[in-house]
Amino acid sequence: MSKKTSMEVAVREGAGKGAARALRREGLVPGVIYGDKKPPVMISVNPLQLKREMSTKGFWTRQFDLNVGGKKHTVLCQDVQRHVVSDTPIHIDFLRISKDSILTLDIPVRLINEDICVGIKRGGTLNIVRRTVEVNCKAANIPDEFVFDLAKADLNDSIHISAIELPKGVVPTISDRDFTIASIAVPSGIGKSDEEEAEGEEGAEAEAEGENKEEK
Repeated sequence: MSKKTSMEVAVREGAGKGAARALRREGLVPGVIYGDKKPPVMISVNPLQLKREMSTKGFWTRQFDLNVGGKKHTVLCQDVQRHVVSDTPIHIDFLRISKDSILTLDIPVRLINEDICVGIKRGGTLNIVRRTVEVNCKAANIPDEFVFDLAKADLNDSIHISAIELPKGVVPTISDRDFTIASIAVPSGIGKSDEEEAEGEEGAEAEAEGENKEEK
C-alpha cells in the first residue's frame, strides 16, 4: 500500500496572480490545500523538495503529510502546473483526505519476467494495452502498483485484470468486463500455418523422444 511522505510547506499570505508571481520571484512554488469539507489553505513549497518528490516513483498515488504552521494535513497531489518553456513547476494543488475518503486514482502497472516470457521467446511481441488501471478505493488502501507476471504467457495470450488478486476495497472503475492489460502478439511474419507447424514439430520431437526411451 502507498506510504506517507512528510513535506514541509509554509503558509502564504494573499491569493491571486499577483501574490503567486511574487512567490515565484522569491524562488518558491505557490500551492493550495483543499477538500474534505474544510477551508482551503494557501501554501508555498520549496521547488527543490517538490522536484525531488515528483521524480520519485508513485508520486501521484503517494500520500503526503504536510506540516502547515504546526498543523498536519494528509493530502494527495491533484495537479501540477508547469512553465510552458522551462517545464518547471509553477503551481501545485493538494487534495486533503481522510482514511475513509473514497478516491478515484490511476494505479501504475508493472509487467515482470518479460525476459523469460514463453511467447516472446517464440518471436512474439509484447503489446501493452494499459500502463495504469483506474480504481476506486479508500485512502488507507491505495496500492503502490499492480504487478502482472508474463512468464507463462504464450503467443496470442492476453493478460487480464483477473490475473492478479486486487487488495480488499480496491475496485476497478471498469466493472462490466475482464479487461486486458497486455497481450503477446504473433509477428506478421509468422502465419497461423507456421505456428501450427512449429507446434507439430515440437509434438513430433517429444513423441520421438518417448519412443526412444521405451526402446532403451
